[in-house]
Amino acid sequence: MRRGLLRTGHWSLRYDTRALLVCLGIAVLAACVTVLSIGTGTYQLSPVEVVRTFAGNGPPGAEFIVLDLRLPRALVALLVGFAMGMAGAVFQSLTRNPLGSPDIIGFGNGASAGALVAIIILDAGAPQTALGAVGGGFATAAVVYLLAWKRGVHGYRLVLVGIGASAVLGSATSFLYVRAEIGKAAQAASWMIGSLNARDWNEVRIAALGLVVLVPVVLFYGRRLTMLEMGDDTAAALGVPPERSRLLLLCAGTGLTAMAVAACGPIPFVAMAAPQLARRVTRAAGPNVLPAAWMGALLVSAADLATQRVTGSAILPVGVVTGVAGGIFLGWLLLRERRDHRL
Repeated sequence: MRRGLLRTGHWSLRYDTRALLVCLGIAVLAACVTVLSIGTGTYQLSPVEVVRTFAGNGPPGAEFIVLDLRLPRALVALLVGFAMGMAGAVFQSLTRNPLGSPDIIGFGNGASAGALVAIIILDAGAPQTALGAVGGGFATAAVVYLLAWKRGVHGYRLVLVGIGASAVLGSATSFLYVRAEIGKAAQAASWMIGSLNARDWNEVRIAALGLVVLVPVVLFYGRRLTMLEMGDDTAAALGVPPERSRLLLLCAGTGLTAMAVAACGPIPFVAMAAPQLARRVTRAAGPNVLPAAWMGALLVSAADLATQRVTGSAILPVGVVTGVAGGIFLGWLLLRERRDHRL
């Protein structure tokens, strides 16, 4: 494994060369998929025409379609995928379990339930729905953390309690649907599937705000994730306070999940699959938070492109594609874990 060291004044940064190259490669792939996605639709544009439109000399009428209609959707896909991939890497590292992603252990469901309360009960708009998602995500995180506490929080307890919380929140969501008016229930149902349809610059701002605030926190404390994977005693011996670090990273991962859900609803399995795929590409130990984030961006962008190519429009929610692909991936992952005698 080749490692590099970047020094600037009193600061130094150690990095894995292969992981850095993987991040650059995935980012380029995600950009290419995004350009293809922007050019797809009733008004077809070639990749060259999309790039020319960005430069200000595209075909007649393309500027409105590309910049005002399609670019916000494509940016939401990238930002949401980035947040989900990074959150998945944080949670899987904290739980030391490939199934410990926020959508499996209930944190995504908590954000969804909070958003549904804002939509159905409070008749809220986009900003209030975002606040509801964030509040629901953090409330779920607090309850799961407290219930999993027993002289500290260990991964297997967090996963088990989170799965139970997910089941409870699923029942609460169903109850909200039953009691809602027809119009609000239809609005909530379309949002709950996980859709990028009709995303605009408001959703871009919501997702971007979460990344600007929380990504630096995760990157700064990423080294602590590696230490925590070695065990609390080892981490403490190396000068890392285990429980305080775990709580801080748990809050950061929850915030990323909640902001992603607030922007486009829950998109299943991305947070689970992205870290696993990133780890296999980088071949590096540790949480791989940045490669996982770029992998998540690529997965959501590719799923969005697939929805448009399959149906010839943007009607099919992206959550349907990730749900089908994620179910297949989950089955493969479980078979692999069983073969390696870890299940």
